[in-house]
Amino acid sequence: MSEEAPKYRRILLKLSGEALMGSAAYGIDPAVLSSLARELAGLKTLNVEVGLVVGGGNIFRGLAGVAQGFDRVRADQMGMLATVINAIALEEALKKHGVPARVFSAYEIKGVVAPVAREEVLALLDKGYFVIFAAGTGNPFFTTDTAATLRALEIRAQLMLKATKVDGVYSADPQKDPEARKYDYLSYEEVISRKLRVMDLTAIALARDNNLPILVFNVQVPGNIKRAVLGDKVGTLVGGERHG
Repeated sequence: MSEEAPKYRRILLKLSGEALMGSAAYGIDPAVLSSLARELAGLKTLNVEVGLVVGGGNIFRGLAGVAQGFDRVRADQMGMLATVINAIALEEALKKHGVPARVFSAYEIKGVVAPVAREEVLALLDKGYFVIFAAGTGNPFFTTDTAATLRALEIRAQLMLKATKVDGVYSADPQKDPEARKYDYLSYEEVISRKLRVMDLTAIALARDNNLPILVFNVQVPGNIKRAVLGDKVGTLVGGERHG
């Protein structure tokens, strides 16, 4: 497909906090952040409307806190606050690359980030802003996978992109099993029945019930985000129309 005719006009990109770390063991790598923002800025030239959900695992992961003896609710709250830091960093990086961006958080932090307000979000998307959602759903026990699916449905995204470090979904861990097979397409039911680690079951069920296609792809390959939006054969598509 030509760059002038992207297949998807409005998307939701789900990023893990780890995607911002690069080779570091913790935190945000400025070079990685800038490179990601540059890739995303390419979507602006295609007039693609973009929502983003970012995790917080590079700073604090709720389940890791539970393993250290933290109360689950408080640990999850800490993890959600970590996503706010990542969201602000991503907002600033996008602005440096000429992309207007705004952070909305499930937790209101006055003077720092605004609370999620759907009508305002939709209005900004229509104006060409990239909208970044932070703090998950605002509730403990829910992953950022579920938050991404929820936000994708709220903004009426045509596709949810799940950024990973591998080039799609495999039948087994390709780093451990040389016989692992990559899938180009999966139905929601196949993901659930085969217990494939695409997203958590709550997120998959929510996407299935609302016919939201999910594309799992390697975000570390330059140009992959744009290829996905153009409808090129990238990664593994879950639900929706099969790759041509």
